[in-house]
Amino acid sequence: MSDVILDRRDLSFQLFEVQDTDSLFARPRFEDHSRETIEAALDTAEKLAREKFANHNALSDKEEPAFVDGKVVMRPEVKEAFDAYIRAGFLSSRARYEEGGMQLPEIAAAACKGMFTCVNPSSTGYVFLTAAAANVIRNFGNDTLKARFLEPMMAGRFTGTMALTEPHAGSSLTDIRTRAVPQDNGSYRIKGSKIFISGGENELADNIVHLVLAKIPGGPVGVKGISLFVVPKYRLDNNGHPDVRNDVILAGLIHKLGYRGTTSTALSFGDADDCHGYLVGEAHQGLRYMFQMMNEARLGVGFGAGLLGYRGYRFALDYARDRRQGRHPDDADFSKPQVPLIEHADVKRLLLTQKAYAEAAIAMSLYGYRLVDDIETGNETTSKEAELLLDLLTPVLKTWPSEFGVRANDMAIQVFGGAGYTREYPVEQVWRDNRLNPIHEGTTGVQGLDLLGRKVWVNNGKGLVLLASRIMADVLATANENCKPMAGALQAMLPLIEKATQAVGNQMASAGARIALSNANAYLQLLGQVVAAWMWLRQANAAALLTNPDDAAFAKGKLQAARYFFRWELPRVKWDAQQLINGDDTFADMDPSWF
Repeated sequence: MSDVILDRRDLSFQLFEVQDTDSLFARPRFEDHSRETIEAALDTAEKLAREKFANHNALSDKEEPAFVDGKVVMRPEVKEAFDAYIRAGFLSSRARYEEGGMQLPEIAAAACKGMFTCVNPSSTGYVFLTAAAANVIRNFGNDTLKARFLEPMMAGRFTGTMALTEPHAGSSLTDIRTRAVPQDNGSYRIKGSKIFISGGENELADNIVHLVLAKIPGGPVGVKGISLFVVPKYRLDNNGHPDVRNDVILAGLIHKLGYRGTTSTALSFGDADDCHGYLVGEAHQGLRYMFQMMNEARLGVGFGAGLLGYRGYRFALDYARDRRQGRHPDDADFSKPQVPLIEHADVKRLLLTQKAYAEAAIAMSLYGYRLVDDIETGNETTSKEAELLLDLLTPVLKTWPSEFGVRANDMAIQVFGGAGYTREYPVEQVWRDNRLNPIHEGTTGVQGLDLLGRKVWVNNGKGLVLLASRIMADVLATANENCKPMAGALQAMLPLIEKATQAVGNQMASAGARIALSNANAYLQLLGQVVAAWMWLRQANAAALLTNPDDAAFAKGKLQAARYFFRWELPRVKWDAQQLINGDDTFADMDPSWF
């Protein structure tokens, strides 16, 4: 079966017809760019993804990295892909010209990277983590850290990781035990253990820069006492070159269900009491700094999940068109040839559902990246509003694509039937790779607690009000007769969100957070489904404006997927809203002894 990659017509539609990327070119930072330069960057990304990343996706899954003689051994194609990505400039695609970057808009850089993630999420993980870690050092590190670590990271000579999770603490960062003891020369000695560190050991570059969360003795208790440190695999000499091995030990590789091509490691810091670390920014502000990388990663996880949902859908679509099986129920003449799977109504149901999930997830993610562009380059009002919206929506942008991308992959396997459950076809690997996304960078449960326990109430709920106004702007702009029922259905959900939010707020004020937060997942689903429906209204409105005859089938496909989502998916919001309004105590009152 031939490989699949993001459809360029759909990607251009998302970027320019839906997300209005063209308007960014009027801003000083992007004035050198145009639709043509973005399409050229996408051409390069697509070519490189096909030639250097797609070729070893299955191989890296089959022959995952191994721990041999104290070092990690991985397939040589991973290194070749890493180097090609660096040479092509994609690691620094969004960086300024003076840093050697392309100065692409965030949304365009994300679209380029999506080409690589779609065909090989494991190998793409190394460059993604490096870029995100470098961004933290760029924003919060002092000049010395930038000179010694940022520059070689951006050049691809060093890779990067984030080391948060500890075996005993999991998602509860409050309970981390890693310690950082200050030294007379301004450095720190790090001691502790971290687990599930993606890319924590590799042979792709000369050094690995770990961003490590640790507590300085005597600091505040809880998360207020967490600091952030640069901890390199090799300490640097006076010329900035890797020198003495730092006291960072690979305790073991973790063998995962999917994403097997990305090393997942357990790391031990300071077993010999000689692990040198360097403070990033101010002491005790580490979690705030790290949240930048975590939030960047959350957007990336959601986008990656949507891309894998899309990849599985396209594989299933190709298979359903080629595979002949059965006959139409109203013409069961067994002397006639069997018909393609795609002609059966239930297969069309499975495919249309996958399309609706995957293309909403991609639209949602690109909208998030578009908000980043507004934060960084918009005027004061635009920037503040984008920041407020992105803060509110980050749990949704991470979780909805993660949950529904996996559901799409599950349906892709169903389209293949028994063949989909075998390794001879690609959809089982796509499902395995995607199954991690509802877990890492904050599980779905953690995102729900973050949304309902904090994000909704920031600035007295102004983010939710702003979201409703953005949705209403698209509702009121809907002119096509086929789209107006969708706009009406979406508008009807806004009072429901408001009512559910008020009910939860009253519950928290009167009875405390226990019962209200036990239904945080319902609130996350409620908001996620409404945002996904909003993305489909935006796509439907844009599709209705397409006039080129060559776009006729494409536009009808968009409108039909939107129609499906509004008829079959959005109504489910009402159930979640009602349970929130009722203050349902089913989960809160379940005693552990009753299981």
